[in-house]
Amino acid sequence: MDPSIRSDRPAKDSMGMDFIPVYENEVAGASSAVVGRAAVTLSPERRQLLGLQSQEVRQERIEKVIRTVGRVASDERRLHHIHTKYEGYVEHLYVDFTGAFIKRGDRLLSIYSPELVATQQEYLLAYRARARLAESGIPSVAKGGSDLLEATRQRLLLWDIRPQDIARLEQSGEVTRSLDLYSDVSGYVVQKSAFHGMRVMPADTLFDIVDLSRLWVLADVYESDLPAVQVGMPADVSVPYLPGKTWRGPVTYIAPIVDEKTRTIKVRIEVDNQDGALKPDMYADVFLRSNLGIGLLVPESAVIDAGDRKLVFLDRPEGRLEPREVQLGVKLAGGYQVITGLAAGDRVVTSANFLLDSESSLKAALSAMASPAPSGSPAPSPAGHQH
Repeated sequence: MDPSIRSDRPAKDSMGMDFIPVYENEVAGASSAVVGRAAVTLSPERRQLLGLQSQEVRQERIEKVIRTVGRVASDERRLHHIHTKYEGYVEHLYVDFTGAFIKRGDRLLSIYSPELVATQQEYLLAYRARARLAESGIPSVAKGGSDLLEATRQRLLLWDIRPQDIARLEQSGEVTRSLDLYSDVSGYVVQKSAFHGMRVMPADTLFDIVDLSRLWVLADVYESDLPAVQVGMPADVSVPYLPGKTWRGPVTYIAPIVDEKTRTIKVRIEVDNQDGALKPDMYADVFLRSNLGIGLLVPESAVIDAGDRKLVFLDRPEGRLEPREVQLGVKLAGGYQVITGLAAGDRVVTSANFLLDSESSLKAALSAMASPAPSGSPAPSPAGHQH
C-alpha cells in the first residue's frame, strides 16, 4: 500500500500482505508519450478474462444530426390583405366564413360605390365622344377624345376593375350599380372583417388570405449546437400523428438573437405543403443534418475522460496497449470525430478501458519511483518486490 517500501526478495509486510513483484523489463517498457500513463502488456488469457475488445479506426463520411423541436408557422410572405381602393358599401358576401379556401380569381364580395358609378358614367361619355370626335378632320380633336377615354380607363384599372368588366361596360352601355371584388391569390381566409351592409374605406382590411402551400418550421437550437448550423443545410421534419412521413427543406434563416429565457436560437426551415398535411401551430420533430465531410470516427466507448484531456488505448502487436492523447471534435451518433491523435488503421480498445487505465496509471507511478534519483539524493532500491 506504500510504494516507497521495497524489498529485493519476496516478503510480507507487517500486516501479512504480499509484496507485488515488479520486473525490470516491465518498468523499461512501460514508458509512453502520455504523462501519468504507461503502456501495458497483457497476455491473451488476461485479455480474455477482462473481456478486452478493440476496433479499427476508419475514415467515414461524418454527418452531425441535431435533433430538436419546432413549431409549424405560415409563411409571412404569403399573407395577403384584401382592401378596396375606393369607398363603398358591401351589398353581398360570396365568402362569408373564416377558413374558406379561395382560388385566385374567385369573387369575394360585391360593393356599391357612388364614386365608382360616377366613373363608369364618365367612361361611357368618353367612349361615345371618342366615336364622334374620331370623324373630325382636325387631328388634335380626335386625339383629345382618345386621351380622355384612356385617362378614365386607367382610373378604373387602378381601382382594380378588371379589363373584362370594362369591356362589358362598353358592350352594354349601361352603368353597373355594384361591382365584384376578386381575389388575386389562392389560399385560406384566416380573418374576415367584411359584413353585409357595412361601409368600407380604403384603409379597411376586408379579408386576410394566406397561402399554405409552403410553410415555415421554426426550430429551437441550443447555443452549443449553433456552430454546426448553417443557412442552406438540409433539415428533416416529422409530426407524431403521421409516422413514417417526412418533409425535407433547407434552413433559410438563423435568428441574430438568443432567447434569454430558453437560451436557444430560432432557426427557420421552409418545407413544401402541397398536400396540406401540415397545419400552422403544429409541433414537429426537427432533424438538422450537418455534413462535416470525410474524417476519422472513434467509438464513444473507446474514449476515457481524464478531466483536462481525452485518452484512448491503442491495441499494438504482442499484447501491448499504449495510451494516446486525442483531440476530439463533435459528438456523433456513433462516437466522436477525431481531430488529432489517431490515424486511419489504428486499433483502439473499446471495452475494459477503466480497468486498463487504472493499471496504466499504477505502472506509470511505479516506473517513476523506479527511475534513477537526481544527483545528491538517496538512490531508491533496485527494481524488485514493492509493497
